[in-house]
Amino acid sequence: MKPTDKSQTSHAIRRRNFLTGAAALGVGAGLAAPAIVTRASAAEPSVIASRDHDLKFIATEETYTTDELIALNAINDEHVEYLRETGLVELGPDRIAKMDEAGMNVQILSAHTPGVQDVPGQEGIDFARRLNKMIADGPMANYPGRYQAYATLPLQDPEASADELERAVTEDGFVGAMTNGFIGEKFLDHPDFDPLLARAEALGVPIYLHPGYPPKAVYDIYYRTTRPGDDQTFQNYIFSGSGYGWHQEALTQCLRLIFTGTFDRFPNLQMILGHMGEGLPFYYERIVGDMSESTEGSLNKPLGQYFSDNFWYTTSAFFQDELLHLLLRYISVDRVMFGTDYPFADMKQGTDWFRAVDLPREDKEKIAYRNAEKLFGIKV
Repeated sequence: MKPTDKSQTSHAIRRRNFLTGAAALGVGAGLAAPAIVTRASAAEPSVIASRDHDLKFIATEETYTTDELIALNAINDEHVEYLRETGLVELGPDRIAKMDEAGMNVQILSAHTPGVQDVPGQEGIDFARRLNKMIADGPMANYPGRYQAYATLPLQDPEASADELERAVTEDGFVGAMTNGFIGEKFLDHPDFDPLLARAEALGVPIYLHPGYPPKAVYDIYYRTTRPGDDQTFQNYIFSGSGYGWHQEALTQCLRLIFTGTFDRFPNLQMILGHMGEGLPFYYERIVGDMSESTEGSLNKPLGQYFSDNFWYTTSAFFQDELLHLLLRYISVDRVMFGTDYPFADMKQGTDWFRAVDLPREDKEKIAYRNAEKLFGIKV
């Protein structure tokens, strides 16, 4: 996106400055590409206003952070400034006002990538609980019905994560959990995480598979590029993250969960993929066509069935008619939910886009809020 004024130019420069010379990898840089919007949202405001203006919205991937979380994950002072400018910290009247302007009824909150999942031992356990209690006792209590939340988990300890998930769901009313890509050098299909997956299944709550930054070895092989005379740190971080790598990594984790028989062991376990399926619609026929024969003897069901039985999909940050219709070509409308990826994408831009999408009213209601009501057990 080309800056249009001095403040935007300064903001773009700071995005680059805070990553310059950064050595630590696997740290959530907190960057996201601006949402790409096509066709429907280009309609005149008067057209949008007259089309499904009364549509309710539950937004299923909306992010927050805290001073403590920024201190944990920020790379340098410029990164701290960037994270504060985004609106991640604000969970009070300003965010509620933006929700009202967008016609958004509910935001389901999640901690900024990678949360506390890289913090080991009792420190990680205590940190996760502090964040979850802060959300429950703060914005959820202060604005009843406007905020729901995914639990932040200390994933270095799967047993403790299972216990914190149960506590957050049963005591604080959380609707599931969010994870952020690699946990060390493992994905959730590793047997170490079976206690967490079993607990989520027993509680009847989903796990949102948000992407995260790769381990250093993966980063070095796949994403570290060099060009004589140039510092490409910023470029490489985006390459490994929101610009490309995140979506490949999340889809890879999705496939590994299927191929390793995770959903045969936990047949009622539900997981969520954001960003319009993280590339799955584009690859769907290739994956199912090429992998079905090789998995026929090892899985309990046809490969394609798991995409329909165990996964839900959100529109977060991908406000594109073409991608939504491609997703719906392979996935039932009963499994797709609305999301904006706020504050990394504009929530009003997202709701305006979806109001103008060419779908039957019944299908739009399912995506905008009814499917989320069903999955999370909430009402708007």
